Amino acid sequence: MKLRQFSLRLLAGAIALAASFVPSLLHAASDAPKNVLFIVSDDLNTRLGCYGDPQVKTPNLDRLARRGVLFNRAYCAFPLCGPSRNSFLTGLYPNSTGIIANAQIFRQSIPEQPSMPQLFRQKGYLAVRIGKMYHYGVPKSIGTVGHDDPASWEIQLNPAGVDRTEEESQIFSLTPGQFGGTLSWYASPKDDRLHTDGLHASDAEWVLERCAKDRSRPFFLGVGFFRPHTPYVSPNGYFQKYPEAEMPLVTGVAEDQADIPAPALGSHKKEQEKLTDELRRKAVQAYYASISFMDAQLGRVIESLDRLGLSENTVIVFTSDHGYHLGEHGLWQKMSLFEESARVPLLVVAPGMKKGVQAASPVSLVDLLPTLGELCGVPVPDNVQGQSLVPMLKDPSKEGRGWALTQVARGAGNWGRASARSDVGSEGKMFFGYSLRTAKWRYTEWDEGRKGRELYDHDNDPKEINNLAEKQEHQGTVAMLSGQLQSAVASSLPKSGKMPEVKSGLWAPQYIE
Repeated sequence: MKLRQFSLRLLAGAIALAASFVPSLLHAASDAPKNVLFIVSDDLNTRLGCYGDPQVKTPNLDRLARRGVLFNRAYCAFPLCGPSRNSFLTGLYPNSTGIIANAQIFRQSIPEQPSMPQLFRQKGYLAVRIGKMYHYGVPKSIGTVGHDDPASWEIQLNPAGVDRTEEESQIFSLTPGQFGGTLSWYASPKDDRLHTDGLHASDAEWVLERCAKDRSRPFFLGVGFFRPHTPYVSPNGYFQKYPEAEMPLVTGVAEDQADIPAPALGSHKKEQEKLTDELRRKAVQAYYASISFMDAQLGRVIESLDRLGLSENTVIVFTSDHGYHLGEHGLWQKMSLFEESARVPLLVVAPGMKKGVQAASPVSLVDLLPTLGELCGVPVPDNVQGQSLVPMLKDPSKEGRGWALTQVARGAGNWGRASARSDVGSEGKMFFGYSLRTAKWRYTEWDEGRKGRELYDHDNDPKEINNLAEKQEHQGTVAMLSGQLQSAVASSLPKSGKMPEVKSGLWAPQYIE
């Protein structure tokens, strides 16, 4: 009996001693550096279940949205892959990176500026890239480093699946033999895991398993899915989710275009005039199928994060580089300043922040760097131009900046290879369009208004059909928003007031300091 009482007293003492350590252990866990899982889908608009779309099936994104904050009005800085990605990966607007075309990289204009993953590397993070984070030529650059920045990453993985290695000869294209910038699609008979994005998910699982086994360093894992970028290639099962006859078509285009300035329609491509109603439905079907395929691969990555016990200390960001047209205003793809092209999905899941809520105030992708810096205790450069979204993650009713700025270039021939000179105006070959999105309004000026203005009331006209800019009763609103737009544009410039010049022949340095 005495031995049993002694044993019980010993056990009680051990329990009490262990309990005394619990608060300190919890405190230590909360102080541990947070990991980052940064996921970017290519050319994805907000036709997602969590954004209220009634047709597109995205169960994994829908579940992810319930775990964090969905930003309902998030916008890119430039609706083209290269400029947008260089922008959000540096926290600078294109006017400060100097990057307004796909083939450019920020090391050619601001070589000393650290990138988002580079900043995390400098703080001891394992920085890994899988797939497309900076610009890639799709599909020809798949399996290569593309226009990557070596200083940003410790590990780079560039898989190429059957969509790149075997199936290109089977792809239908409006312009035969062209896929990346042309509407093109293919329903593949091959399994998910054989496609490039399926390989991305497998590689992400492998990286997360390594990070779970060795937790001595936090990680910054960037996963860049290619879909739904053209060519819209995904396994046939995803096409079957979307019967062709049920695919929506945009109508009333001629009437809609009557009050739109010509530069606003400048992203139209001649080849798109080949689109019959049948081809339009096929294109929408293939785009939707690619979204659902990408969603399934994302689900594998999130499931792995959860299974390995990494979720509780990981910040998850999901977004896209820009939005996408599916016939609205007679346009397809990107490079417009309409809502469909400028708006992006943005989900942020962060430990200790709100869950399953939406933030309504407009935000920009340039806000991601200061947000992740604050969440993870990683200092960011003083010249970063975004705002931290942490206050909105804590209280989604916060307004923050209250507007988002998007710009695009026009008039330089092939806009994908436009010069980045900042001194060409209305008499030159290139000019800019700038669009300001507030909670109620979208206001756009082309060449400072010389080539047209647009004003849309999103409370009453969410599809941006009725341009109010020339209506007499709205001139006060135009004047007010024009002043606000000019201030926003000024804030997007570097301190010199001029866009940096892009110097050819420079590449990313091979060091991280």
